[in-house]
Amino acid sequence: MFYDDGLCFECQRCLYCCSQEPGYVFLSEKDIENGSQVLGLSKEEFIAIYCRYVDYGNYSMVSLKEKDNYDCIFLTKNGCSIYEGRPSQCRTYPFWESIVESRANWESEGKSCPGIGKGRKISRKEIEKELEKGRTNVPYMVFGKRRKK
Repeated sequence: MFYDDGLCFECQRCLYCCSQEPGYVFLSEKDIENGSQVLGLSKEEFIAIYCRYVDYGNYSMVSLKEKDNYDCIFLTKNGCSIYEGRPSQCRTYPFWESIVESRANWESEGKSCPGIGKGRKISRKEIEKELEKGRTNVPYMVFGKRRKK
């Protein structure tokens, strides 16, 4: 792997990964549980208020809603309002399969993420641990009846 010797990363708190572009933050059951606990809501209330269903034909997946400007529903001027209960997808960024599959992808992501290439070196072992978290965090799916986005 191109990251055998590790990769430098330190979050710069720029909030770009939480804003400005449309996208999905797919949630697992554990993510829904964590978010609902932080907010003192039932899982059903959390989904109804803060999530949307993304239709994939025979099933739908649950993603966080976005504001009209594409910011995450939980993004405030001070950062994430549910930081302690933030989803796994957020916790593991930028160590996602698609980003670390090649040096070109890592460098491309660095054009929008100023933390890439800065800070301490994250070891291959640590990177692999974050990748495994991403692989085992299975999105919550609803089968059958299609739901609107």
